[in-house]
Amino acid sequence: MCGIFGYVGSENASPILARGLKNLEYRGYDSVGIATVSTRLEIRKGVGKIDDAKERLRLEEARGNVGIGHTRWATHGTVTAENSHPHTDCRDEIAIIHNGIIENYYEIKKRLLERGHRFSSETDSEVIAHLIEDNLSNRGGAASSNGSSFEHACVRAFQELRGSFAVLAVRQGEDKIVAVRKDSPLVVGLAENGTFFASDVAPFLEWTKDVVYLENHDLVVADRAGVRFFDQDFAEVNRPVSTVEWDLEEARKGNFDHFMLKEITEQAETIQRACVQDMEVVERIASMIRSGFGVFFIACGSSYHACLTGSYLFSKVANLHVNVVLASEFENYEHFLTDRTLVFAVSQSGETADVLEAVRAAKRRGSRVVSITNVMGSSLSREGDELLLMNSGPEICVLSTKTYTSQVVMMALLVCSLKGDPEECVQRVKGLYMDVYNLTSRSMRERLKDLARDLAGKDHIYMIGRGLQYTTALEAALKVKEVSYIHTEAFAGGELKHGPLALIEEGTPVFVFVSRDNEDRIVSNAQEVKARGGFVIGVSDWNSPVFDRWIKVPDCGDLNPVIQAIPMQVLAYELAIQRNLDPDKPRNLAKSVTVL
Repeated sequence: MCGIFGYVGSENASPILARGLKNLEYRGYDSVGIATVSTRLEIRKGVGKIDDAKERLRLEEARGNVGIGHTRWATHGTVTAENSHPHTDCRDEIAIIHNGIIENYYEIKKRLLERGHRFSSETDSEVIAHLIEDNLSNRGGAASSNGSSFEHACVRAFQELRGSFAVLAVRQGEDKIVAVRKDSPLVVGLAENGTFFASDVAPFLEWTKDVVYLENHDLVVADRAGVRFFDQDFAEVNRPVSTVEWDLEEARKGNFDHFMLKEITEQAETIQRACVQDMEVVERIASMIRSGFGVFFIACGSSYHACLTGSYLFSKVANLHVNVVLASEFENYEHFLTDRTLVFAVSQSGETADVLEAVRAAKRRGSRVVSITNVMGSSLSREGDELLLMNSGPEICVLSTKTYTSQVVMMALLVCSLKGDPEECVQRVKGLYMDVYNLTSRSMRERLKDLARDLAGKDHIYMIGRGLQYTTALEAALKVKEVSYIHTEAFAGGELKHGPLALIEEGTPVFVFVSRDNEDRIVSNAQEVKARGGFVIGVSDWNSPVFDRWIKVPDCGDLNPVIQAIPMQVLAYELAIQRNLDPDKPRNLAKSVTVL
């Protein structure tokens, strides 16, 4: 997984590449590199962060008006300079960058080795450069009717690849970029000073808001004269130009030290925007469910927890059973799908590979798909039959915060719509504005910072809840472990005696999520923890004698998962700060998981 960026136009490419790659940092990476084309092909790459690489590799000194850049998050091959992108052919005349997985790379590599090609990395990506070279030197030397020999060689190479990939290719002596998209995100930005390529729109927003969202299997050729689009058979096609509606400033930190804190504090606004939906679409979805469609929710990570919350709401409020399945496990449930199944696919980025694979499986079986995403123009936004947008604005921190609470609100909106009263949800969410604002206030942060100091040295943290509070515990545990690297686990309160109590010893911190409808039973669970020496931290609207510490939150009934998640996000942030960690870019994690 990685970030891709490319530029061809009237300006020197390398400073633009460096800036674009910096704008891609939020996706997570371990190495960085660029290739520029002038009279020769110039490659600069290595392990480390962009700011270091700019100085160490002198990225901005590379010359040429054509360039491609890459941030790598290792999947095939270890973290080394050799495995970082761009990769080149035997003659160092062709360079490529790639996001995705080449499933048939081994058989291609074996054939190319037999033909005398020499490889310098452990990656699957390198075969692409050598395959283009092989097509040029042995089979693809003649120009096609649609373009140059280089373009034709690229097309033949792309057509041979199996798997998921977004690829940009350049060649010494050619002032152009040849690109392809298949099951991996790639968008094109159109500006007065040139053409941009990127994994998503954020990296080039400072130059243009005009974007082309590529279709699957699209091929693109861009030079200083403009850009052309082709289908998989290399027939030229037209693609519509869209305008990005959010501003670059939304993707900047402003006065905040980190994106995570900025995005946490935006939630009083973003949960309101989650209710701004096309009610005709919402009613169509509700009508299908009322008419007897079976319902699946598929998601990963925080989105999965939001869907679990939705399943409780569907059961408790609407008296309906829905199935919630991890997208990576969905293949085990596909045989239940029919043309009377409604599949909700949930992904912040709209590019989560497991979710998209599940969507395509559902479509093959004739099921209807509702896409829930934060990114208009993403693959998920275009592949569903119906679309609901989170409207959260760009979320740059690797961790989901504001999009999680927006998803929970959208679940509540769907349930209220099933009851025929979506306005009830809208009004209740409006009523949360000051509660959410207060939970992200400086005074609340100071109280949670004090708690974080006490917890920062712990090796283990546990969280328990029942019903809706169990799903909140799951999400809170994920936030803490992601950003603080402290082992954190969540359990249903009723499961304590079935194993987890063995983990409790003197001083073990245990968070207990309480609501008015289950307070007696969960407080009883807290007493079980306390009796074994556990340090009990309550999250509720009232203070119990069993609590050693108390995080006060209002009781908001079925919307408690929104309210109770927010102080835990703040606590997770403060734990990262106490442990001298970067909350925006946790180790080994990427914002958008675009490979299976």
